[in-house]
Amino acid sequence: METYTDTGAGTDARTLPAAGHAEVRIVAASPEAARAVAEVLRRCFASAEQRSYPARHGGTRLHLTVDTASAAGPAHSWLTSSRPTADTDEV
Repeated sequence: METYTDTGAGTDARTLPAAGHAEVRIVAASPEAARAVAEVLRRCFASAEQRSYPARHGGTRLHLTVDTASAAGPAHSWLTSSRPTADTDEV
């Protein structure tokens, strides 16, 4: 695992997820909304146990790690057919 420094407000150095995995953070006004988004991701990717936390100024933060190598359904089709056009960290 590699480490990186996230320069976002209020964040600090973290460890990158393993190769083939992505860490997803969902911020929503309610836990139900965050869980609904996480459920959609779970239908497309294998994922680890989600973790939820209170968000600043109310709401919910939900974190989960998805396995992009184990993509299913539409995500699998999209991942196998798409190719990056340039090396970039921005989406």
